[in-house]
Amino acid sequence: MDPILKTDQLTIRFGGHTAVSNVSFEMPARQLKSIIGPNGAGKTTFFNLLSGELKPTEGEVFFKGKRITTMSAVARTRLGLGRSFQITNVFPNLTVLENVRLAVQSKKNIRYQMTRHFFHYKSLMEEAQQLIDLVLLQGREHAIASQLSHGEKRKLEIAMLLALDTEVLLLDEPTAGMSLEEVPAILDVIKKIKQKGDKTILLIEHKMDMILDLSDSIMVLFNGKLLADGSPQEIMDNETVQNAYLGGLYDENAVES
Repeated sequence: MDPILKTDQLTIRFGGHTAVSNVSFEMPARQLKSIIGPNGAGKTTFFNLLSGELKPTEGEVFFKGKRITTMSAVARTRLGLGRSFQITNVFPNLTVLENVRLAVQSKKNIRYQMTRHFFHYKSLMEEAQQLIDLVLLQGREHAIASQLSHGEKRKLEIAMLLALDTEVLLLDEPTAGMSLEEVPAILDVIKKIKQKGDKTILLIEHKMDMILDLSDSIMVLFNGKLLADGSPQEIMDNETVQNAYLGGLYDENAVES
């Protein structure tokens, strides 16, 4: 099966600093791959290249076999490549239901008529409610987004991504800033999405127990380079990866597992 997302020698330089260097990877459809690496490894920069927030100095990005290297972030989202951020991105003065309904409406390209009450758009409301239930926000439909907890805002952001009919979810540290009590809930949301079996998830996360529990595969970045890519067990057993996380040096010519 062809990969749904692929990069070829992806590279970006900022002045004399190479933040991502010749990274080639393939993302199988309907799987969950985690990206790990020490701070400064290039993980978020790599995400920015995939989502279109940044343009590479060299290399290519492909989505479903189509070259998207020069496409904008908005164009990539319309194709089905959606990205969440470390900082939540929702409409703070609207309710949960209104946030999700607007995302559903945007995807369907339905023009809103000010003279018609939005409850007349029954199908939009029903679809929005299904997504709210999926991300475990049922009972919070009429809460104003700004009044949600940080964990609830992350759930809402994921619901809005799903409302855009996103095929690939790029989740950048979905548990960042959460209390310990909130983490299991967002973990349950990601599990539910994965279990549905119709989405591909690429995840940046620092919580190794979470990564090992969720991931079909893990890729490791170190100093902007792809250090390893394999199953969770292969990554855990990889001495090169262990040395990188312990702060040691590694041989760039070492064979990757």
